[in-house]
Amino acid sequence: MHNFLFGIYPYIALSVLIIGTIARYERDPFTWKTSSSQLLRRKQLVVGSTLFHVGVLVIFFGHLGGLLTPIWVFDALGISHGAKQTLAVVAGGIAGVMALIGGCMLFHRRWTDPRIRRTSSFADIGILALLLAQLVLGLGTIVVSLQHLDGHEMTKFMSWAQGIFTFQAGSANHIQDVSWIFKLHLVLGLTIFLLFPFTRLVHMLSAPLRYLMRPGYQIVRSRRTAPLPKHQQRSVR
Repeated sequence: MHNFLFGIYPYIALSVLIIGTIARYERDPFTWKTSSSQLLRRKQLVVGSTLFHVGVLVIFFGHLGGLLTPIWVFDALGISHGAKQTLAVVAGGIAGVMALIGGCMLFHRRWTDPRIRRTSSFADIGILALLLAQLVLGLGTIVVSLQHLDGHEMTKFMSWAQGIFTFQAGSANHIQDVSWIFKLHLVLGLTIFLLFPFTRLVHMLSAPLRYLMRPGYQIVRSRRTAPLPKHQQRSVR
């Protein structure tokens, strides 16, 4: 089971993520959206969304760089494994708390407001619950990491992740003896990758670059009415 979860399951999850995301974009481009509920309880959304997204982005890119950067690069830069471990604990802890607080605010808003509940699908609520569970597990790993500040445990996960991405046999052996909370954290993370193409998370791949280059103002009017004279048209941002 260990070999399946950490030697085979990563390839299943990543394959579904890539192929499923491309297929959804090609077949159902109009479902590629967040189904925003911004007009409802806006203040709670702004605070919660900001905390959640900033925290998650810091965690994601921190994991991406920390796990996939070859160990020799840190050695060449003179960054010890202990220093890297300490940085990961401090930065990850702060970002994790931010994301958890923001995520709880978003979950509370989506779960308790009847209007927002009616516009939310099972996948919307389910994926948010999984992300919150993942954040709790991630913060739980910090307790274990504090017992290994020499960074030796971190190198095991780096070797595993880099072994997976370079198709090395026996990559699962690198994390054979790590704590169960790390293993559960990895499995849930891979499961989120697996579900990614079927949820609103796909909006992460749609950076609105054209929004920055759009015309400054748009003329807004109802389709049911005849065009207003120019001096009566309202320009809105």
